Amino acid sequence: MKQMTKAEEQVMQILWELEESNVRSIVDKFDTPKPAYTTVATVLKVLEKKGFVTKIPQGKTHLFIPQITKEEYSGHQMGSLLKDYFNGSFSKMASFFAKENNLSISDLEEMIEITKKEINKDK
Repeated sequence: MKQMTKAEEQVMQILWELEESNVRSIVDKFDTPKPAYTTVATVLKVLEKKGFVTKIPQGKTHLFIPQITKEEYSGHQMGSLLKDYFNGSFSKMASFFAKENNLSISDLEEMIEITKKEINKDK
């Protein structure tokens, strides 16, 4: 899977939220100062070439639809982070983030409980 740039990720975050959209609606969802219409259109064109979105003609404009879910992309990114920066060790990654965010023992215990629930939910 290819990597997204920061600008591409910003557009995709909005597109994932909207599920499908035209350029104007994506621009409207940005905080002020909003990017130019042509900038967002260019980013979407690149995302289409990378296979992250599909465009469908809709009158004089196009409708853009994500071809990958936010969860799929997040999973890929986290896997790359784990492999590239923590030698594949989830324990090292978790302890790094715990230390960097000054998590308490109760915070960590809460994370364990949430993780247990998520794992059991998938069974």
